[in-house]
Amino acid sequence: MTATDQTDEAQTGEFPVTLESESVERTQALGCALGALAQAGDVILLEGELGAGKTALTQGIGLGLGVSATVNSPTFTILKEYQGRLPLYHFDLYRLDAPDELYDLGFEDYFRDDGVCVVEWAERGEFADGEEPVWNGDWLRVTLSISGEHKRMLVCSAEGARGHALLAAFASAMGSGD
Repeated sequence: MTATDQTDEAQTGEFPVTLESESVERTQALGCALGALAQAGDVILLEGELGAGKTALTQGIGLGLGVSATVNSPTFTILKEYQGRLPLYHFDLYRLDAPDELYDLGFEDYFRDDGVCVVEWAERGEFADGEEPVWNGDWLRVTLSISGEHKRMLVCSAEGARGHALLAAFASAMGSGD
């Protein structure tokens, strides 16, 4: 797989990393590569408009984690759990009215668990005043945008030591010529 020149920057510590996808299958393949690199406790935040590819990327992450079940968006339930080599906790915050609801529903424990949390519509779980969200300050964020009928741009950034390590490993994997 190829990435833009920013992949080289990530390998030297400069962020963000921008990747391109020309199809749903490619977006899933990018997610699969990311899922293969994921470790217990990782938090992957996804942002992007409807149809940008957040669920397709999550499906790939599930494949990379060895999830055999069909991964689909938990829009109405907010959370779906899947078993693979690590548990996948797939959140969709589209219908969330306020970030406090994540605490009210008891979801904070998932972000301190032994699985991988993937959060679609992550911006809906963040407080406008800068208050710390339910997930810790250690994450990888992927912002997806539509750049053509089937094309997507994925801009990846990170916070915290593990977030940066995951991003660097992902950028390195994408620059390996796969």
